[in-house]
Amino acid sequence: MYRNILIATDGSALGDKSVSTGVTLAKHLGATVTVVYVTEPWATDFPPELTKEPFWVKYNDACAARAATILDAAAQRAADVGVACAVRHVPNNYPADGILEAADACGCDLIIMSSHGRRGIARFVMGSQAQEVLVRTKLPVLICR
Repeated sequence: MYRNILIATDGSALGDKSVSTGVTLAKHLGATVTVVYVTEPWATDFPPELTKEPFWVKYNDACAARAATILDAAAQRAADVGVACAVRHVPNNYPADGILEAADACGCDLIIMSSHGRRGIARFVMGSQAQEVLVRTKLPVLICR
């Protein structure tokens, strides 16, 4: 049914639930997984003194280190149950964009991700990356809550 499942995680407890669900499903289906972590871009409307290269380099280094920690843990979880796993860090992108680009680039046929279930003003201010993915993809999407 599904051969290559994309699992999106943000490193939160809810993101970990997506990883567990995706790895378990892949195990039962004999599928592989690609776990993606997207690092949001640094805001460009900050004062110039805050966006000089040393800060930017520190920001990118910190994001890469966090991504490595999250992706290594996900890969280990997959390895523990015998599921082939690739990892992908998408830096400086918005989550929905990075998830969709990774799914396309990796030839995935299912996306698994979480939704924080924000409502009202929180949803308006923070947006819904899960909703954005659902609206823009033709792939099936499994939302974990």
